[in-house]
Amino acid sequence: MDNEWVDGKVKQRVLLRLGRLDELLASGRLDSLMQSLGRFSEKLAVLGAHARGESIATRSARIGPALIFQRLWQACSIDKVLTALLKHRRFEFSVERAIFLTVLHRWFAPGSDRAAEKWKEDYAIEGVGELSLHHLYRAMAGLGEVLPEDQQDGATPFTPRTAQDVIEEELFAQRRDLFSSLDLVFFDTTSIYFEGEGGETIGQRGHSKDHRPDLKQMVVGVVLDQNGNPICSELWPGNTADVKSLVPVVERLKTRFRIGSVCIVADRGMISAETLAEVEKREWKYILGVRMRSSTEAKAVVGRAGRYAEVHPKSDDPDHPSPLKVKEVWVEDQRRYVVCLNEDQATKDRHDREAVVASLRDALGQGDKSLVGNKGYRKFLRAGGKQFAVDEDKIKEEARYDGKWVLTTNTDLPAREVALKYKQLWMVEAVFRSMKSLLDTRPIFHKRDETIRGHVFCSFLALLLRKELEDRLARKDCPFEWTDVVRDLDHLVELEVVIGGKGYVFRGQTSGVAGKVFQLCGVALPPALRSC
Repeated sequence: MDNEWVDGKVKQRVLLRLGRLDELLASGRLDSLMQSLGRFSEKLAVLGAHARGESIATRSARIGPALIFQRLWQACSIDKVLTALLKHRRFEFSVERAIFLTVLHRWFAPGSDRAAEKWKEDYAIEGVGELSLHHLYRAMAGLGEVLPEDQQDGATPFTPRTAQDVIEEELFAQRRDLFSSLDLVFFDTTSIYFEGEGGETIGQRGHSKDHRPDLKQMVVGVVLDQNGNPICSELWPGNTADVKSLVPVVERLKTRFRIGSVCIVADRGMISAETLAEVEKREWKYILGVRMRSSTEAKAVVGRAGRYAEVHPKSDDPDHPSPLKVKEVWVEDQRRYVVCLNEDQATKDRHDREAVVASLRDALGQGDKSLVGNKGYRKFLRAGGKQFAVDEDKIKEEARYDGKWVLTTNTDLPAREVALKYKQLWMVEAVFRSMKSLLDTRPIFHKRDETIRGHVFCSFLALLLRKELEDRLARKDCPFEWTDVVRDLDHLVELEVVIGGKGYVFRGQTSGVAGKVFQLCGVALPPALRSC
C-alpha cells in the first residue's frame, strides 16, 4: 500500500497484491515469500540457514574484561605513560599491549605469564593476537630493567632504581591534580615464596610470613596515600627485615615524589626502637602500632587508668563502623600513646580464650602431655615438676589486652583521629590479600631479577585499575563485591558466525552486575547482532 494526497485528502493506492492469506498458506507460497524477504534481515538469515541445515562456522570470545579494563587503562593514562617511556627501546612488538594482557590476566586467571599466553586465546583483546610467550617475558624484563648508574639517585641499599620506578613517578604526576601532597602514607610489606629458583639475588631465605622458611622468598612492599591510591611498590631480597626497610623507603618517597612533610602510618611489626629513633631524628611525623606484649612501656600504658572517649558507639547495624573508644596516655611528658578499645572484639577475645582454657583443663585432666605442641594451649600452660598446669597468671595478663591495641604518635592530631588514621592501614592489608592472589604464580617460571620485578609490577598496575573501578562504583553508590564484578564481566561472550561466506557477530546478554558496570564506566555495549 502507498499513501498519496489527492484533492486535499489522503488516499491509499495498492502497489502489489500478494494474494489471499488462506490461498498462500495452502499453496506454500508464504514460506518462500518469507525466505526471500529474510535476505534483508540478518537475524532471519542466520535462523533460516540454521533451519535449513546449512554449514555454519562459529567462534566465541569473552569480551567483558577487555572492554571495561581498556577504558580504565586509558583513564589512568597507563597506555600513554608506557608508550612514551618505552618508545626508545625499538621493540618489534607492542610492549604496551603485552603489559596490558599480563595485567588483565592477573584479575581473571591469576597465574604465570606462561599461562597468560594460552589464556588470551579465549578472549577478545585488541592488539594481542600476535603476542607469544617470549614477548611477555621481554616486556617483563623491560619493566624491571635496572636504570643506568647516573639515574640511581633515590635507590635503597637493598634495591636499585628500575624502569618501573620511572613509570610509577609519571603515573603519580598524571594524578597529581587529585591530591596536592602525600601528607599521609600507609606502608606495609608481605613475603612471597618461590618454589622455583627464586631469582638471581631477590630470592633469599628470611622470616617467612607464609611459614615456609625452607624456601627462598622475596619481600613486597606497597605504599598507599590517604585515599587508598597505590603510589608505588617495592621489591627486596627475602632476607631484608621489615624494620630496616621503613626509613630507606620513606627517604626514597621524598626523593621520588618531591614531597616535603610526610606522616608515616605503619604496623607494629615494622618498627624497632632503632627504627623509631631514626624516624624521630629526621623529625618525621608518624602513627605507629606498638607491640603490647613485648614492650615494657606498652604494658604499663595498657594498664594505666583513665577514661575512654567514645569514637563510634555500639550498633546492631552491620553497615555502621565497629565500636571504638580511645584514651590518651603520656609517658614522661614526652612520648604520646593512644590506647584503642573495640568492645565487640574484647567480648570475642574473652570468649575465645575461655573456650581454649576450658578445653585445656579437660585435656590436662586426662594427662595428655602432648598438648604442649598446641600453640593455643601452650600460651596458658605452666610447667610444674613432672606435671603441667594451667597458668592462671597468664590468663589474667591476657585479659588485659582484650579488644585493645596501642599506638604511638608524635602528631598533634586528636586521639580519635589518630585511631581512625591507623584503621585506614587495614586497607593496605586488604591490598595485600589481593596481592597474594594476584601473585599466585607458583611454581614461578621467572629466574632473572628483572623479569620477576616486572611480573610483580604488573600486579601493582592491576591494583591501580581495581582502585579506579571501585572509585567509579562508589561515586554512584554501587559498591559491588569485587568477585561479582570479575565473574559477571567474564561471562559476557561474543559469538562469531559465518554462513555462506558472510559473517555475523552475536553478543550475549549481560548477567549480574556487568550491565551496571558498563553503564557506570561509560562503556557502550556492542550491538546484539552485527555483520562483519
